[in-house]
Formats: sequence, structure tokens, C-alpha cells
Amino acid sequence: MLKLDPGRQARKFLDQVPLKHARQLAAKLLQLRQNPYPSDAKQLKGEPYWSASAGEYRIIYRVEGDTLRIAVVGKHNDDDVYRQLRRLT
Repeated sequence: MLKLDPGRQARKFLDQVPLKHARQLAAKLLQLRQNPYPSDAKQLKGEPYWSASAGEYRIIYRVEGDTLRIAVVGKHNDDDVYRQLRRLT
């Protein structure tokens, strides 16, 4: 199982999520730790990052060695997730 390393922006977002949604995100993160490349995940074009959905949220992440690094978490239909990712890279 991969170690989990949420980035600063992801951690900040996760701290503000309502409990019901936090449970959905936690379940998805556990699944990603066990299998970081599920069939519902998509690799972002030209990037080492992948995108996975959890309820109404999108998780942007990448695998580095034995660590699952969470770059950004945000609303599913909000392009701000990708703007935040561009600022990080």
C-alpha cells in the first residue's frame, strides 16, 4: 500500500470539507493507495498527474515511488482545480 502525502492546498481543502463528503474522499483515497490507477482514473495530458472522482469532488494526484502525492482536491465541475494545478507546476 502506498503512503499518502497530501500537498498544502489539498490538506487545506480537505480540512474544510463537510463530514459526509470527507468520508467519500477518505474512501477514495484509501482505494487509490491500494490501486493508484483504477479504471475510472484518467491521466492528464502532458502531465505526470492523474485525475479521479469521489462523489462531487475531483482528486488530482501522482505516484512517486511508494508515495501517493495529492496535489489538488476540488469540486468536480469547477475548472479552478486545474488552475490550481497549473500554479503548482
